[in-house]
Amino acid sequence: MIIELNVEHLALLTALEAQAKSGTSDSQMLAALGCHDTCVLGWWQDEQLQGYAIVARLPFEAELQAIGVLPQSRRSGAGYALMEAVLTKAQCWSSERLLLEVRAGNHSAIRLYQRSGFNEDGCRRGYYPAANGAAGREDALLMSRPLAAPLPAD
Repeated sequence: MIIELNVEHLALLTALEAQAKSGTSDSQMLAALGCHDTCVLGWWQDEQLQGYAIVARLPFEAELQAIGVLPQSRRSGAGYALMEAVLTKAQCWSSERLLLEVRAGNHSAIRLYQRSGFNEDGCRRGYYPAANGAAGREDALLMSRPLAAPLPAD
């Protein structure tokens, strides 16, 4: 089950992020929870928070800012379910496109995004510090997906 989270869920989110390691800080979580142009979605299973996604509304687009799933819940459909909820939220906002950036070496996330209809738009060379404390920098892939216009209300 996916629900919108609020500031009361901060402790659960920060505990989840400590294991998911998507790169979102506690202060970024708090800011996202308190912003009316940002939505934090939580994926619950067996009454426990297993994953989250942060999506921000921009003037004409939306941006997936983070997605994190507990290691033991990966490959369970959680990421795909969160992505579908993010797409639905962005369409409700009448966003024309959903944007994201991802580490070039994060192959499982890239597969999820491609499966969800995203295409690569470009690359930011050396954008991220190297993973796992390695020397050097890692590229960020820029991806986007056009969104269909929401259905008119009856």
